[in-house]
Amino acid sequence: MSRGGGKGLSLKDKLDGNELDLSLCDLNEAALPKATVLDLSCNNLLSLPSDFCSLMHLVKLDLSKNRLQQLPLDFGRLVNLQHLDLLNNRLVTLPVSFAQLKNLKWLDLKDNPLDPVLAKVAGDCLDEKQCKQAAVKVLQHMKAIQSEQDRQRQRKLQAEREMEKKREAEQRAKEAQERELRKREKAEEKERRRREYDAQKAAKQEMEKKTKKENVQTRKPASGSRPPQPPRHKHSWSRSVLRVLLFVLLGVLCTLAACKLTELKHQPLCISVNTLYEDVVAALQNHKTLQNVLQQNSQQ
Repeated sequence: MSRGGGKGLSLKDKLDGNELDLSLCDLNEAALPKATVLDLSCNNLLSLPSDFCSLMHLVKLDLSKNRLQQLPLDFGRLVNLQHLDLLNNRLVTLPVSFAQLKNLKWLDLKDNPLDPVLAKVAGDCLDEKQCKQAAVKVLQHMKAIQSEQDRQRQRKLQAEREMEKKREAEQRAKEAQERELRKREKAEEKERRRREYDAQKAAKQEMEKKTKKENVQTRKPASGSRPPQPPRHKHSWSRSVLRVLLFVLLGVLCTLAACKLTELKHQPLCISVNTLYEDVVAALQNHKTLQNVLQQNSQQ
């Protein structure tokens, strides 16, 4: 604990049982022992230390006639507090946690530059009754503020949750759209590959067909007018004999012509051929005459 200019202050001198009177000590900082009743009035306190609200045993607290501009945000931790004097400070508002002082029975907020709404709620504290009414009304007011802030937090939290759900839904929709797009692209790629495969297969078949056609045309005869006749094995022997006879007959005719029309007719061979020829002709004529006679006899 410090004092604005002067010798150190002994707390023992100010402690009376469980009551600590630190009024008129020109304090600018409060470092407090355990006490249920604490008087810090008529000092120069601008604020309370961070651990002040750990004094949950306090029942009566006098902070009047200081220069406090605000109370700690966790002031509501002083749940056992019943009597609170804040006369003549520089307070404008109270912390929302003030609503937790459920045991508060007496409150004085006079001579503070209070917010008009809070000042109207607090009213005057000119006697015991008014100070008790101030405690009740201010607690109700702060509870209403706390409830409204809780509702606002809930609405904000709900809005944040809805926004998060909306973002998640949008993300799911986006992912579903991306999956659908990938699926469609995959199907299109599959269809493209199938068309390429069909085109390659058709081209290959066309090439094989063309090659086969060219091979067939290469095997056809030069004339190309008639298809090749299959060999007739049944008439091969008779054709060979006929061909031999034709050659023999042609040879005989050639020999006969040579013996009749050329100078070779006086040769012994040609004389024999000519004689044979004349005999054959005579025999044929006789044979023809015989046929005529027989034909006449048959008619008679």
